[in-house]
Amino acid sequence: MAFKLMLQVRRNLRDQFMTEQSNDDEKEPTKPAPVSFADFLEGVQPSRMQGVTDALIPVKNQNDRFEVHTPQIFIHCSSDACNGSRYFRRMGNAPDLYSSQPANIFLTYICSNCRSETKSFSLHLEPKASGSREAQCYKYGELPAFGPPTPARLIRLFGGDKDIFLKGRRCEVQGLGVGAFTYYRRVVENQKTRIFDEIIRVLQAIDAQSPMIETLKRAKDETQFTKALESVKDAIPQSLLINGHNPIMLLHRALSVGVHQQTDEKCLELAHDIRVVLAELAERLSQALKDEAELGAAVSRLMNPKK
Repeated sequence: MAFKLMLQVRRNLRDQFMTEQSNDDEKEPTKPAPVSFADFLEGVQPSRMQGVTDALIPVKNQNDRFEVHTPQIFIHCSSDACNGSRYFRRMGNAPDLYSSQPANIFLTYICSNCRSETKSFSLHLEPKASGSREAQCYKYGELPAFGPPTPARLIRLFGGDKDIFLKGRRCEVQGLGVGAFTYYRRVVENQKTRIFDEIIRVLQAIDAQSPMIETLKRAKDETQFTKALESVKDAIPQSLLINGHNPIMLLHRALSVGVHQQTDEKCLELAHDIRVVLAELAERLSQALKDEAELGAAVSRLMNPKK
């Protein structure tokens, strides 16, 4: 009887172990599917190992020797002549390597349109197998930094805290949600007075007698960040609404979330949304002031025509 009981216990432990092992296998993250080298350069963020289908090109009549494939890429060019997405092409000769040896390489691309803006990549390549064009590629970094460009208007909105904002942007690019959220929150807290001042400027240009101006001035003196944002929920001109919503209240809703209660993925999502709303607010502030300036100049010219 004791022997049968011991045997049953062993079977139960074995079954439990197999179940746990199976569950662990299911939890293992799946590797991302291989991509083209152009897609890797354009869209894969730094600090990630990624399979690339066409990283290497065989050198004719030279066994196991390859050139690194350097296709043209379509990325943002920030020059005044372009200020948009353009094709970039490699500068200089393509690096070469042997299919059995990992290598660290640098690539520099130049804009095909303006011929002034460049993009540099620092990479690590591990050929998959002898004679194969595939490789595992790791992006150490790139210059300018990975990700969509940060609008100059948004940088100006944060004044002396622009470096903190850019740290948050780097965290967001690298998938560090808690870091990005924390940096963005600090910037908005530090610069709430500046943001309110910009909204006041718009209101003064539109209607200098607007009661919303006094509401915003009182909010500037409020020491509690949450109270300050709540107090201006109705003090936003129509031209600054985003899809009919007050951008300050959108920010308040996102920034009120307790960071310690959220996953890193949720914080990353919130950080992205905060940045997008801030960028749109900066754009609308600039556009509203520009429109009022143009309108004022037009009225002035009509009221005082040159003889």
